[in-house]
Amino acid sequence: MVVGAIDPDERVSGKGVSWLTDARVEVVLDESPAEAEAVDPAYFHHRRTGLPRVTLKTAMTLDGSVAALDGSSRWISTEESRLDAHRLRSEVDAVIIGAGTLRSDDPQLTARHPAAGEYQPRPVIIAGAEPLPGEARIWRRQPLVVATRGLDIPAGELAVVTGEDDRPDPVEAARAIADLGLLDVLLEGGPRIAGAWWRSGVITRGVVYLAGKIGGGVGIGPFAGTFASLDEAREVNIRNVRNVGSDLRIEFE
Repeated sequence: MVVGAIDPDERVSGKGVSWLTDARVEVVLDESPAEAEAVDPAYFHHRRTGLPRVTLKTAMTLDGSVAALDGSSRWISTEESRLDAHRLRSEVDAVIIGAGTLRSDDPQLTARHPAAGEYQPRPVIIAGAEPLPGEARIWRRQPLVVATRGLDIPAGELAVVTGEDDRPDPVEAARAIADLGLLDVLLEGGPRIAGAWWRSGVITRGVVYLAGKIGGGVGIGPFAGTFASLDEAREVNIRNVRNVGSDLRIEFE
């Protein structure tokens, strides 16, 4: 029996190998467990950390703006990139946005890609202090709302976590999401939630679509907050770079 990787869940870790060995079955452990873990990376990440694998998805101009100062951002990326982003949605358990994105865009957060079939990721809303729009289309999809207090929501499920200034703590929000079985999630929120989640360290992967457009001035960057010193920058591993239409798709961990 060849075992690709040992399950890191402490409740079962290594027990299967022991049972097989006790039954006089020869067990060979693969020397490259990373290949086996790559089949379901979110599971292994969750069992080791208690958190979901969080992928940040963003599209920006070549000079680093996700929107102009007036808030306009449709469409920075090409139709090909948007289709690829829908394929990303079809591969995850949930798509996360902040309440600001819900109010401004009224998104459905569906995976409109042939690969999705009938499957759709669960929408997740990170709520703040202001009331959520009661007529938003998202309520038809029974979303999960994560907030720091009890809220009246038209449909779906509410998870209450700790936080500051009525904003859920990113680590606690991510843990609550994983506790509901959503282990592989896509973060599509605006600069505020992207900045908070990045600084908390819960984002472990990213897909950036660099558009063949240059704003030529100061727009809105992908992360809210300050970048005071180069010492604050975090190293990432760029895993893949390829063209999608006239855009550049960069995947990092």
